Amino acid sequence: MCLSEMKVGQHGRLERVELPEEVGDHLAHMGFLPGAGVHVLRRAPGGDPTVYRVDGIEVALRRETARHLFMTPIEKVQ
Repeated sequence: MCLSEMKVGQHGRLERVELPEEVGDHLAHMGFLPGAGVHVLRRAPGGDPTVYRVDGIEVALRRETARHLFMTPIEKVQ
């Protein structure tokens, strides 16, 4: 499942990034690394961009970028 398909409130684990190295490196510096936990926080009116929490920070990504990040959905343990 790609990150752009996840619903608000859903949690997942990043499995892989399929983007050019320059973009992938930029995302990695923001915490989008394989194995990282990602929480979908909210979507802008119109649905783009979406705000995610990764590594304790909030990051807004456009759908076009998020569709190249592949996730495994996980249940968040309270």
